[in-house]
Parts: sequence; structure tokens; C-alpha cells
Amino acid sequence: MRAANIFHLGIKELRSLQRDPVMVVLIMYAFTLAIYSAATAAPETLRKAPIAIVDEDRSQLSARIADAFFPPLFLPPVVISPAEMDARMDAGLDTFALGIPPNFQRDLLAGRSPAIQLNVDATRMSQAFTGSSYIQTIVIREINAFLQGYQTRAVPAVDLALRVRFNPELNKSWFGAVMEFVSNIAMLSIVLTGAALIREREHGTVEHLLVMPVTPFELMAGKVWAMAMVVLLSSICSLLFVVQGLLAVPIEGSIVLFMAGTALLLFATTSLGIFLGTVARSMPQFGLLLMLVLLPMEILSGSVTPRESMPEFIQYVMLAAPNTHFVMLAQAILCRGAGMMVVWPQFVALALIGASLFSFSLARFRKTLGTMT
Repeated sequence: MRAANIFHLGIKELRSLQRDPVMVVLIMYAFTLAIYSAATAAPETLRKAPIAIVDEDRSQLSARIADAFFPPLFLPPVVISPAEMDARMDAGLDTFALGIPPNFQRDLLAGRSPAIQLNVDATRMSQAFTGSSYIQTIVIREINAFLQGYQTRAVPAVDLALRVRFNPELNKSWFGAVMEFVSNIAMLSIVLTGAALIREREHGTVEHLLVMPVTPFELMAGKVWAMAMVVLLSSICSLLFVVQGLLAVPIEGSIVLFMAGTALLLFATTSLGIFLGTVARSMPQFGLLLMLVLLPMEILSGSVTPRESMPEFIQYVMLAAPNTHFVMLAQAILCRGAGMMVVWPQFVALALIGASLFSFSLARFRKTLGTMT
């Protein structure tokens, strides 16, 4: 009877979700347009940055430097006068303004060390930080290439042979698509289970269920398997048709192994959603709780910033979060083609965290239902 009750309670949750168009649209958006926009927009990437050049040298070298800036990293450079530099940056027309002084080529060939001025609009922080390094590299590269025609340069003793693994094209959209896909799995599983519980409390259907011969375990298990199945099926379709199909992101590892890890994550995150649903008294309160829980989990899990760059204390604390281990698992399987021998620690961690969250949430769920009887 317990298995039958859990099954029918899960069917009830699926029918309730089907009658909620907002949640259905959220699921479709999270696994289609959200992933596509995260992969193609890439706001942290330098792309079409506006740059102006003040060329007071008018030499072969200065023309060579100006020609080195081209799309997609930069817009075609605009040649301006020194008087226009400040006015254009004040108006926000240029992110970078490169000033090449008079007699720059002559001083360089004479062995002097002339300076080039680079003005940066730091209000565009993402472009300013990345673009400054790009411009410095481009200018130095062009100067070295120019000087090779005028002087004999020593052959370096060591030649660096660069081999890029797992992403030979250094395509940032691959990383963006996979990480957005991973983050949305955790986000939706928490939202769906918590919202399902709060919706029943607001509609008064929890009281109806309490007079039926069902236990709190059966009620919670029904919500967990139903919402986990919805997210799991949606993630499979998204991985095959959006990430691998539309965005052409190569999947190196076993999709079956990844989905097994996803199932363990969903066991943990759906339990967490039930817990948040028992804490919140209304849907607005649940939304505020999600902001306090989801944002730190996503930012500190390693999907946005590598864990190694975080303080050690944060690294150890975030090991208690299920999506930290899921990010490691997803990067290893989907990007690096790892097998079970590599990711088994993450599987064990997800299973332990899921069992702990389920037990804790079940105790809280029973207590909440006890106050309603």
C-alpha cells in the first residue's frame, strides 16, 4: 500500500503541475532559452569593444598597430584627434583610447623606450579588465614583429608547444551552456518541490490529505519522485536537443552516467525544496528564501568562479552543498569524458548529502503537519 500511495500521490503532483501554466513555462524557458542565451551572450567575454586611436606618429608601425584591432574582439578603430579623446570617453562612445605619441617609431628604432598611453573607461568593468590585457598583448606582439625586420633577435632556447585539451577552440559558449544547464537543474528542482507544497497549503488541500490513510513519508516521497522525474526528463531533452544539438557542444562522456549523477542531485535538491516549503508560509516568503539559498549555492559551487580561487574556508563549507559536487561531476563527465573511476567520490557525496537532507526535511515536514492537525 505504501508504494501504491507514493505512486498515486506523485501522479497527483504531476496533474497539479500540468494545471500551473507559469511553472510549465518556467521549465521550458530554463531548459531552452536560458541555456541558449547564457551560451551565446557571454557577457564576461570581450566582444565588439569600442576603441579609438590617437595616432600622432603617422608611421608604418602605428598603422600596423591600428590594423591589429578587428572584430569580433574589437570594433574597427576610430582615428581621432587628441582633443576628442576626453570628450568621447565622457560621452561613453569609447571603452578604450590608445594614444601613440609623435616619433614613436623613430624612438623605438633608436633604442629608446617610448610610452604608449591607454585610457580605459572602467565603468564597463568586464570589458575594461579583459580588454586591457588584450590590448597590451596585441601592441607588444605587433612591436616585436615590426622590430624583427630591423634587428637580429636571438632564437629562444625553449619553444612552448601549446596543447589545449577538452576545448581546443577555447570556445566560451561551451562552458556557458554546460554551466547554465547544470545550474538550472538544481534551481528548478528546488523551486518545483517547494512551490508544490506551498500551493497545497494555500489551497487547503493539505488538510484533505491528512484525513486520508497516508503518512508524511508518503506525501513527501510522492512530491520528490514526481518533481525529480519532471526535471530529469526535461534535462535529458535539453542536453540532447539544445546543448548537444542546437549549440553543438560536444559531450565527451557517458550521458547515462551523467543522468545517474543528476538523479542523486535531484534526490538532495528536491528534499531541500521540501524543507524550504515548510519554512516559508507563503509564496512571497518562499521567493525570498530562494534568493538567500540559490544565489550563494550557484555562485560558490564552482560554476561561476573556480573553487580554487575562493578562500579555503568557503571551499570547505560549500562541500556540504549538493550542487558543488554536481558541478565537479558534470565538468568531469560532460567536458573531460571521465568515467565512474574518476567521479565516484562525487556520487558518494551526493548520496550522503541527499540522505541527510531527506531525513532532516522529513522530520521538519512531520512537525509542520503535526501543527496543522
